[in-house]
Amino acid sequence: MEYNTLRTGLTMREYGRHIQQMVDYLLTIEDPERRQKNAYALIELMGFLNPHLRNVEDFRHKLWDHLFLISDFKLEVESPYPIPTRETLKTKPERLPYPKRYPKFNHLGKNIETVINKALSEEDADKRQGFANAIAYYMKLAYSNWHHELVHDDSIQAELSNLTQGQLEFNNRPFVKHRASPEREDFISNVGKPRHKQHYSQNNRGTNGNRSNNGNRGGNGNRPGGSRDGNNRGNGAGGNNRFNKKRFK
Repeated sequence: MEYNTLRTGLTMREYGRHIQQMVDYLLTIEDPERRQKNAYALIELMGFLNPHLRNVEDFRHKLWDHLFLISDFKLEVESPYPIPTRETLKTKPERLPYPKRYPKFNHLGKNIETVINKALSEEDADKRQGFANAIAYYMKLAYSNWHHELVHDDSIQAELSNLTQGQLEFNNRPFVKHRASPEREDFISNVGKPRHKQHYSQNNRGTNGNRSNNGNRGGNGNRPGGSRDGNNRGNGAGGNNRFNKKRFK
């Protein structure tokens, strides 16, 4: 018996062993027309085995690329798309140009620095004041979202003056709705409130610690009208004799 561990490794596991054996058979076909015809049939079969790829853009283009990849780029057939090579498929992507500058105000982000520079370079007084008001509103919103509590306008003005060396001042009161977490609101609302405990007064109990005789138990802790005697109920005043056994002579 031949085990899969003794066979060659699968280039693409999602297509299985049979597709790879068919690709190997394509490499042995010498007739170009017959090899081309079998390649188209194999592309259709690969599409049936992976129906989830039909919604992917360039579905057939990916199938042809996979076909050449499984054949280790040795298959010589005509493709309706550019034939890939080993270098084009296995090259590393270019490194993304991430910014190397870190924001000066980490708690406010990089964008606020750009807006502040734009406001400082603005010559129109009205637009400059509008920038200052917008910056103050954003600073108050960021503080409220991060700390889950309101901040006074004087603190915002002091921080804005520190960031801009006193060149920007806002003239309105930025309104920010408080967005505290539900757990924090429940905790704050319950602080200082007394906890209600259920108290039982002695007026509801009998003289010797039992329940009162408002239709329930008597003053001596037994049911009204009788007492227990052994395994049977007593037949005191007002008691019932329904549990007494009837004797026949």
